[in-house]
Amino acid sequence: MMPNLGIILFILGFCSAAPAGAQTLSADEILDRVDRNAVPGSKIIVSEMTIHGRRASRTIKAKSWVEGDDKAFTEYLSPPREKGVKMLKLGDRLWTYSPATDRTISISGHMLRQSVMGSDLSYEDMMENNRLRDAYTAVTAGEETCEGRSCWVLELTASKDDVAYHRRKVWVDRERFLVLREERFARGGRLLKTLEVREVRRFGGRWVSTHAVFKDALKAGEGTEFKIESVEFDAALPPGIFDKSSLKK
Repeated sequence: MMPNLGIILFILGFCSAAPAGAQTLSADEILDRVDRNAVPGSKIIVSEMTIHGRRASRTIKAKSWVEGDDKAFTEYLSPPREKGVKMLKLGDRLWTYSPATDRTISISGHMLRQSVMGSDLSYEDMMENNRLRDAYTAVTAGEETCEGRSCWVLELTASKDDVAYHRRKVWVDRERFLVLREERFARGGRLLKTLEVREVRRFGGRWVSTHAVFKDALKAGEGTEFKIESVEFDAALPPGIFDKSSLKK
């Protein structure tokens, strides 16, 4: 929960250790397993975000340093227009830095609903806590096949008022406890966002969702595509990387 920014973290942040066999679990137990897999300590991620617009597409490459689910520092590497832009997430606070203006901006209030770099992802999406169990109650709605994998289907309803989506429907891989598909709804039932995981790869002993499409259902276009090029778990992070002063370095 990629995307964890690592923008990619909050979209593709779900990873799993050694596979578990088929089990009979409650909805809460399934969600607990998803949450435990989603925040595996420190990591360094190199990723790409391709924004598919109505007329053209553009790809942004980034490197992210992440610790747990409340600290993330991201630097955009390409293209030239976005190179050097940085983001820092500390808990419920988010800052961005642009070398073009040499300004650091705190993202808060109504600004959180704005699109990130013109993508289908909002700053509000980025700020969501990856731990779904903290904000939602779950019930099992059945079992379906998704991307050729046997999945539990969970219906999640918000247990807090300060969440972006009142209801979510998630498809969880029964063996690897990865979210392979998701639908996010407003309180009135309107579909707002969708997530489809298209590729899962193994890095060391962990399965990682490495290719997914995040789609704003209220916007035209084919959505925003996320790909992980590399990920290093339990990584040694640079000292001071999560300090606000790192934005201008």
